[in-house]
Amino acid sequence: MAPPVSLFRHAAFEISVAQPDGLLPSHAPEIAFAGRSNAGKSSAINTLVGHTRLAYVSKTPGRTQLINVFRMKNGAALIDLPGYGYAQVPEAVRRQWRGLLERYLTERENLVGLVLIMDSRRPFTELDRQMVAWFAVSGRPIHCLLTKSDKLTRQEQAKVLRDTKKIAAEYACPITVQLFSSLKKTGMDEAEAVIAPWLKIEPGEAEAS
Repeated sequence: MAPPVSLFRHAAFEISVAQPDGLLPSHAPEIAFAGRSNAGKSSAINTLVGHTRLAYVSKTPGRTQLINVFRMKNGAALIDLPGYGYAQVPEAVRRQWRGLLERYLTERENLVGLVLIMDSRRPFTELDRQMVAWFAVSGRPIHCLLTKSDKLTRQEQAKVLRDTKKIAAEYACPITVQLFSSLKKTGMDEAEAVIAPWLKIEPGEAEAS
């Protein structure tokens, strides 16, 4: 028997748009990925899909300014939202990004869940909380990936996971939290186990194109 195929494998780039209006109407489920600039969002997406350059990884925080759509084999889409919170981006641009993020998260009807990327050394910043507040009103689930966990000791990992779960429990919407490392490739199975049910499929089950 062949081993199960990852939910995210073989996702392919489809389109980049500057505004939510540029996204075609769709009934296919979408999973949004959002996070502070330099929190490791692009690296996390690349790790999940098994592609080193699918999502652009920039050494300059704030580089991603567009909504990028990656289509999975089962028809669902991964939506890579612009990173937020980079101080050296002009305020006018930051305001534009905030408006773009809020519009997409609150108005996109086929959005089934949000994957919030947070640096495990600095989880739940003020801007992360704003993202949760925007999305929480939808009642849809949020899954937090605490990235760069390889930079922490085991004791530090346990503490940040415990503390972050405690903060997540303060919100009315369902929020789950896990440690993740793109460098060590750890946390991939756990992420799939949480996200796959959003698409009403079993973890490890990949549909043919």
